[in-house]
Formats: sequence, C-alpha cells, structure tokens
Amino acid sequence: MNKSAVKETMLALSEAELEHAREHYEQFLASARLDRSEPIETDERAQAETASELAEAFEQPVHDYETKIDRLRAIDFSPKSEVGEGAIVTVGGRHFVIAVSTARFQHEGVELIGISTQAPIYKAMEGKEAGDDFTFNGRTLEIEEVA
Repeated sequence: MNKSAVKETMLALSEAELEHAREHYEQFLASARLDRSEPIETDERAQAETASELAEAFEQPVHDYETKIDRLRAIDFSPKSEVGEGAIVTVGGRHFVIAVSTARFQHEGVELIGISTQAPIYKAMEGKEAGDDFTFNGRTLEIEEVA
C-alpha cells in the first residue's frame, strides 16, 4: 500500500472537514453581525448574540482541524517495523493508520481508520511488532502486520 497516498487521502479528508467547519463558523458569524445603519430591534440583538455564541463554538473545531492538518503533514510515513506514529497496523483484519483520528475511509479498496497516539488501542499496542499480542478491553489481539 502506498503510504504517501494514504497520507494525502487523510490530508484531503481533514482539509474537507476544515472547510466544512469554516463554513459553519462563517454562517453563524455573518448572522451575528447587525446592520448599524438601521434601528436594531431587541429580538434582532438577542438573535445576533446567540449567533455570536454559536460562532465561537464553531471557531474551536476550525482551530482543531488546522492543528490536525499541521500534525498530519509533519508525520513521517516511511516504512515501519513496529507500531508507532506513521505506521499502518493491521489487527483483526482492520487497518489503523497511526497519525491523527479520522473517520473510516477507503484507499485502494482497503478500509482504513486514522487513530492518534492518544487513542487507548494505540497505547496498548505501541512499540509492538507483527506477530505480537496485546490486550485491549479484556481481549487478547494479535498484530497481523505493521507497515
């Protein structure tokens, strides 16, 4: 599997999520602006304040996605022999990309999911190699492949 292409796919997914978050943020920010050239009704002011609060709530995901993209760009996706950042790990037929968390996605006909180094399953298998066992949620699992 071309790991550089996997990284590019993950970047594209994260950039699409960032754009979606920005759109929501900008929508609420626009509705928070009042036209000062006309008289402002009390309910308009209340709606603008609510929209402003919602815009603030949508601002944090924008920053989170920007951080995620920066982090993803910095990760070394070269071949790996043990579970660590930049590895693609197969466990129970599932493929985990150790990088940043993502929704499931398809690449070259294979379903993958991005997980961060903060994920509990990552912590359970960190540093292990193909053929090693680890325990997660009371179950013993085998690492089938590390790439």
